[in-house]
Amino acid sequence: MKRSLLSLAAAAALCTAGSAGAQTVLTLSSWVPPTHSLTIAQSEWCDLVAKNSGNKIKCNLLPRAVANPPGTFDAVKNGLADVSFTVHGYTPGRFVLTQMAEFPFLGDSAEPLSVAFNKVAMKYPQFGKEHQGVHVLAYFTHGPGIVFNTKHPVTKVEDLTGLKWRVGGGMVNEISKTLGMNVTLKPAPDSYELLSGGVMDGTLFPAESTESFKIDKIIKYATTFPGGLYNTSFVFMMNPAKYDKLSPDEKKAVDAASGEVAARIMGRNWDKVDRRAFALMQANNVQVTKADAKFVADVKAKTSALEAKWVKDAEAKGLPNADKVLAEFRSEIAKASK
Repeated sequence: MKRSLLSLAAAAALCTAGSAGAQTVLTLSSWVPPTHSLTIAQSEWCDLVAKNSGNKIKCNLLPRAVANPPGTFDAVKNGLADVSFTVHGYTPGRFVLTQMAEFPFLGDSAEPLSVAFNKVAMKYPQFGKEHQGVHVLAYFTHGPGIVFNTKHPVTKVEDLTGLKWRVGGGMVNEISKTLGMNVTLKPAPDSYELLSGGVMDGTLFPAESTESFKIDKIIKYATTFPGGLYNTSFVFMMNPAKYDKLSPDEKKAVDAASGEVAARIMGRNWDKVDRRAFALMQANNVQVTKADAKFVADVKAKTSALEAKWVKDAEAKGLPNADKVLAEFRSEIAKASK
């Protein structure tokens, strides 16, 4: 009997020791390549969470995405992965408020845009209500949107017509339509196949994507705009049940790496690859055109009504004084850009 009690005590001690050294594992899903800035940024976020938690939390990047890009929000919501990100515009009509971060001419780099977007979106709970079913870790954007194509230089609005364009959805789709472009909504990873096969003539992308999606040798022409022709809003998110199961200290570790910290990580990594992509364009003899004052003015004239429409739609979705929120967002971009 004494021996049995000793054995039980030893087993209990071993269990206690094992649980004391146990790690919480977060499964990560990424629908972009392993070398993409977003996959790298996720890993950087994980390293910070591990450090904050004294290595009580570790991440496991799944070998393949648990869902296609448009299905990622629901995949995280349903627990197929603990952590991932998605483009709001990939599910048209689902997100309205986040289109605030997608207007033309907002800013020239991803980090200040992401910091400003996250700050304003986290401030107003109506943004969170659009994300019911996930725990939002951060909101962020990519760098300024550029016009890329395989056919001819784009130096005026009229040059945008007559070609077939891939866009990601959201506000960029509305911008494209007002400019008379023939657009098809497709996720970014489809771009190589669409362009190399001639199904599409061009795409709207940040500079980074030419490298990440291996179209740097297919694209022949690029047109840049001060502040970008458009932007794309993203959400970095966690399964809420997984977050709720974390201990108080583990939640602190995750929270400390999220919000503005995560927005900076995402934006900073994107800016780094944007800069590298311009060097690749030069190496591949891509003809880069800077939109002149008339081109910019014509785009502004054609797209100006979109802001008024967003204000109306955002207020209908429950965001009071949406025009002031948009003005606040622009003010925060200016502050973060200094």
